[in-house]
Amino acid sequence: MIRTLCLALAALLSAAFASAQQSEMFGRYELHYSVVNTTFLEPRVAASYGITRGKNRGILNLAVREHVDGGTEARPMLLQGYTRDLITGQPLEFLEVRESGAIYYIAEFDFINEEWRFFDIDFRPEGSDTTFRFEHRHQLYIN
Repeated sequence: MIRTLCLALAALLSAAFASAQQSEMFGRYELHYSVVNTTFLEPRVAASYGITRGKNRGILNLAVREHVDGGTEARPMLLQGYTRDLITGQPLEFLEVRESGAIYYIAEFDFINEEWRFFDIDFRPEGSDTTFRFEHRHQLYIN
């Protein structure tokens, strides 16, 4: 049952990456990121990971891959982050998901329709002695 739910979440997150994927290079590391509404997740899958679905709830999804020997490999990472709008902010709490060679980090947050969210993330991929800073802004809509 848990394996099925993990596969379902990995499939949904992969779909999110395919439709909303963006990435940025940090040396030999490629950080993939997406921001989606929690309503994108099936209720059963969201519940299994303790993710609260709602029209004004979003998730930040991060994954890092190291470029090695002509290919890439998923890497775990240490990370901490913060999200804010123009008035208030909140620290992000990340959930690590590992399945089928993929490693994702998911953090939930609340938002207001049409607002801009700013994300400030510090991350260090396993095997790196450097902590990188990722900054992103994203406008969100209630769907």
